[in-house]
Amino acid sequence: MIRIFTNCIILLLFSASLSFAQTGNIGGSVKTSDGKPAELVTVNIKGTGKTALTDKRGSYELKNIRTGKYILTATFIGLAKQEQAIEVKSGETVSADFVLNENSDQLQEVIISSRNTNKVTAAVAKMPLKNLENPQVYSSVSSEILKQQAISNYDDAMRNIPGIARTWESTGRGGDGASYFALRGFEAQPSLINGLPGLTSGNLDPASVEEIQVMKGPSGTLFGASFYGYGGIINTITKKPYYEFGGEVAYNLGSFGLNRVTADINMPLSKTEKIAMRINTAYHTENSFQDAGFKKSFYIAPSLAYEVNDRLSFQVLTEILQEERAAPPVFFNTNRDTTLIFKNLKELNLDRNLSFTSNDLTIKNPRYNLQGQMLYKLSDQWTSQTVVSRGNVKSDGYYTYIWDDAYLNMGGANRDNYFDQYFHKEQQTTNTTDIQQNFNGDFKIGSLRNRVLIGLDYYTRNVIDNGSAWALVRQVTPQNSEVEFDKDGKEIPPVYLTQALVDNALADAGAGSRTNIKNSTSSAYVSNVLNFTPSLSVMASLRMDYFDSKGDLKDTEDDYNQLTFSPKFGVVYQPILDKVSIFANYMNAFFNVAPREVFDENKVSLGVKSFKPEQANQWEVGVKANFFSDKLFATFSVYDIRVANRVYDTPTSSVQGGKTGSKGFDLDLSANPFPGFNIVAGVSHSRIKVLKGNTGEPTDFYNEVGSAPGGQGPQDLANLWATYKFGYGKLKDFGIGLGGNYAGVYKVIDNSVTGVFELPSYTLLNASLFYNSDKYRFTFNMNNLTNEDYYIGYWSVNPQKPRNFAASFAYKF
Repeated sequence: MIRIFTNCIILLLFSASLSFAQTGNIGGSVKTSDGKPAELVTVNIKGTGKTALTDKRGSYELKNIRTGKYILTATFIGLAKQEQAIEVKSGETVSADFVLNENSDQLQEVIISSRNTNKVTAAVAKMPLKNLENPQVYSSVSSEILKQQAISNYDDAMRNIPGIARTWESTGRGGDGASYFALRGFEAQPSLINGLPGLTSGNLDPASVEEIQVMKGPSGTLFGASFYGYGGIINTITKKPYYEFGGEVAYNLGSFGLNRVTADINMPLSKTEKIAMRINTAYHTENSFQDAGFKKSFYIAPSLAYEVNDRLSFQVLTEILQEERAAPPVFFNTNRDTTLIFKNLKELNLDRNLSFTSNDLTIKNPRYNLQGQMLYKLSDQWTSQTVVSRGNVKSDGYYTYIWDDAYLNMGGANRDNYFDQYFHKEQQTTNTTDIQQNFNGDFKIGSLRNRVLIGLDYYTRNVIDNGSAWALVRQVTPQNSEVEFDKDGKEIPPVYLTQALVDNALADAGAGSRTNIKNSTSSAYVSNVLNFTPSLSVMASLRMDYFDSKGDLKDTEDDYNQLTFSPKFGVVYQPILDKVSIFANYMNAFFNVAPREVFDENKVSLGVKSFKPEQANQWEVGVKANFFSDKLFATFSVYDIRVANRVYDTPTSSVQGGKTGSKGFDLDLSANPFPGFNIVAGVSHSRIKVLKGNTGEPTDFYNEVGSAPGGQGPQDLANLWATYKFGYGKLKDFGIGLGGNYAGVYKVIDNSVTGVFELPSYTLLNASLFYNSDKYRFTFNMNNLTNEDYYIGYWSVNPQKPRNFAASFAYKF
């Protein structure tokens, strides 16, 4: 028996060695016609499913390929496919090099134009899918577009995304102090970094941005409920290290005292192993176009990559931001409970050059974000991804807002033209931890291809708030920020805003917050894309989410927990494979609402009430098209979103049961009609309204059926950016750019009780001149060419920049 067992072992070892000896490797490089390495070219062994991507050096490698004759293909978005016949021999490495017909400049143009082409991305669906295979709509803007437009403010990148509009700038306040955007009629904030929670109470710096992805529609199934995301979510993809030396340094200057220095340096750390580090950093100072206000920040983001072997790799990213600002207050022209006094901008007569603040009153938003990833290839069919994220963000300083109280109780004097300015001292710290384990599989059951995601997610957040109470510091008018009155309501010489003045008012305001709130979420999710045929696929996904809130750690009676399920479905049919896809989806998002104290109609407390999670559900159908060898990519979709179980405030209490609906369409297009000419454009329309409110409340100004809920942004939006770069002659490497944005009329307030306040439509024109060679880049941009007076808002009126310029100089190495 032992002899037979030994013989079997020997036979198995011999078979394994024989099998190993019957394989070989394939390696080589891909270059452009001018001899430069071509990155991200896909090299594929035809008919086997074996693929590799070229690295920064243009190199690729395919290992353990069975002996035999094959056809090797090299493909890149927007370029013609190339093929080579090769023969793999036992124990040998066959070399196969490709030379693209395009030069490095033309290749860069293709990269710029291909922001929405049919490339494979793993971020949107948490599994590798081509755009045409994904039933979800998403748009993106690349770092190259940011450089073309000399963008130094993260928010400005959104002007290249259809269907999204900023509603107010970052305030720096705790919890939600980042900029607010309207996406498909619902509020959105930049809340994900590389697909992981990346909360901020201030601004994001674009220095380390590789790509910004805006995933449209409710996306709670794969990304959870640590933020509102009913209309979609904003995901920032950061720059990653590569295995050769390179980078660039740049200097930006512009209107209103803009000075910005950036550096992007990548370096290999080992000659024998694949270890590399990349550092992105920026120092930024800028003033306001108004009479006060400034921003000063320092940002550094070191990242490390270590490819241990073909199966195992690590990545570590650290972001550190120090930011201090004097942020203008949000100007509310109503207290939301009384009739509007001013019905339009002309009646309000707001002096857009007034900041209503002082450079003595600042807020700081320091933050850090640490992410680590381990990627391990379990087999040819399965990959494991383990990720850990730690974040810390603070709000430290003065936050202020202005609103109309209609009447100021000074002897009953009617003060129709006067607004109250309130101040608060922010002292809030938020700490977050997120741990995810994802398994991705790609295998067949019979003839059916399955691409599977199985994931576990643990997220915890701790918010410590020691902020002050609120204090009424002064009254202002829309035309004058320095107004003072005596006890009889008569004007007296003004007292100007200072830190001492505000501190004295806050000292008399009483006790502030002293809370320490902690909650956590444990989730499991699964998603599968099943291909019945190469042209027909179905996606089915489900998330189980357990929310456990300890509330304030000093109060054991406010603890609560909830279990929520979030489904997602999608169907994709490609009548012309890799050219046209018709898709439909059902998507869900949810948000856990903290218990609140509720009252009866006489404002008598009824105790603390728990609420069900708010739920958003979307149906969407559309088409994606990819024509002319990937030179034209377009997406058109029509959607209907319903948010149920809404928790909203009435004049006396908090009520659940409201429902809001948003309907609309998106058109997104990118094109490279001929070499050097690129276009990105989009058009969108949305109509959001309250479908169900609290009918028992006659003054339900938050939820009046048929009205817009506020913060939904303009109904109609359009964007365009077109560039042409000369590829030969005396103007070689020079280029021009022209584009702009249109926003329709926007009802920031829409209610029969308070009235209607509209912000007018506007059209912005932007232009650019640039020079971009292998070593140097110079860009000059003029924004708001026609010096349009325009405003944004979220129940508010926020003036925006007049005509301004930005110039950028960069040296590449």
